[in-house]
Amino acid sequence: MSRLSERAERTPPSGIRRFFEIAEEMDDVVSLGVGEPDFSAPWPARKAAIDALERGQTSYTSNRGRRDLREAIEAHVTRYGHEYDADEEILVTTGVSEAMDLAMRALVDPGDVVAVAEPAYISYGPDASFAGGEVLRVPTRAEDEFRLTYDALERAGAERADLLVLCYPNNPTGAVMDASGFAEVATFAREHDLFVLSDEVYAALTYEGEHDSIATQPGMRERTVVFNGFSKAYAMTGLRLGYAMGPPEVIDGMNRIHQYTMLSAPTTAQAAALEALHSCDDAVVDMREQYDRRRRFVLSRFREMGLECFEARGAFYVFPSVPGDDERFAEELLREAEVAVVPGRVFGDGGEGHVRVSYARSLPELREATNRIEDFLAEHR
Repeated sequence: MSRLSERAERTPPSGIRRFFEIAEEMDDVVSLGVGEPDFSAPWPARKAAIDALERGQTSYTSNRGRRDLREAIEAHVTRYGHEYDADEEILVTTGVSEAMDLAMRALVDPGDVVAVAEPAYISYGPDASFAGGEVLRVPTRAEDEFRLTYDALERAGAERADLLVLCYPNNPTGAVMDASGFAEVATFAREHDLFVLSDEVYAALTYEGEHDSIATQPGMRERTVVFNGFSKAYAMTGLRLGYAMGPPEVIDGMNRIHQYTMLSAPTTAQAAALEALHSCDDAVVDMREQYDRRRRFVLSRFREMGLECFEARGAFYVFPSVPGDDERFAEELLREAEVAVVPGRVFGDGGEGHVRVSYARSLPELREATNRIEDFLAEHR
């Protein structure tokens, strides 16, 4: 007899992991599916972690995170137009994933409607369901470069939602939004009293212009929680450290849940993050420049092959349109050409007919992978 809860029974396995499991059985796969940097964390951050361990700093920190780290975050995010108080409006978490889960549980009551702009990172829907919410999918379109629009929200019936989740720069598409685009979405949120969860973990990986945030729009700071972290920009995925910023009452509610589920974020990771904010900006710039070269290379290769692909301007993904069924395309590409990509449909309805390609790989690997994709396409035409 199954002892699993109905909630666990209803939760589907990750659509991404299935392709990685197939790839693990093969010898010569070039993986463009993994959503993490191919760099190591900058040395000053790693050294700070080592030094903290050598000094025996292995105890819990404050539930909200080290105060000096929260102060450093407060100073850091002003570059994006944010102003948050370190004591009342910032919570350090075990990655952005924990922060998003906490926000859902703090804000969603059973039966509440959570609108998710798609294509989207795969955890948002399950997070909403775990909190008892009803997920409302809001597809974005390639012809809009996967930007969320007022019309898209209206078409999806998002006026009945209680909460809106969005991610820009976007995983999986690489789409970005500017202030004028966010102004439309903010108008919809204010008109229909939506609270917004804005995942901005790729903020530092914006390649043309500056990162914009919906929280800086008029009337949005008080109805938005902003998420960011150290995994993507600082190549610290395994250290699991993120943070949430928002109205004091929401951050307090998130912290009360955090106290029971996680107590505090990893102490060693907090030491690394503090040093990263103090001394690793140059390393982030260098990584961003390398990603940008790779981005332009991959986009140019796909255009040479005749694959339609809008110009992704953020994160480290491109999202080309592929012939036929995207899941079948990804599986055949993996088995025949030994290149791993992720079918777009796993990121929601708006992703059908596309695949996610990560360019967080060296240029030689990207050359090899795109050559294999070109040969595969030639054989299947």
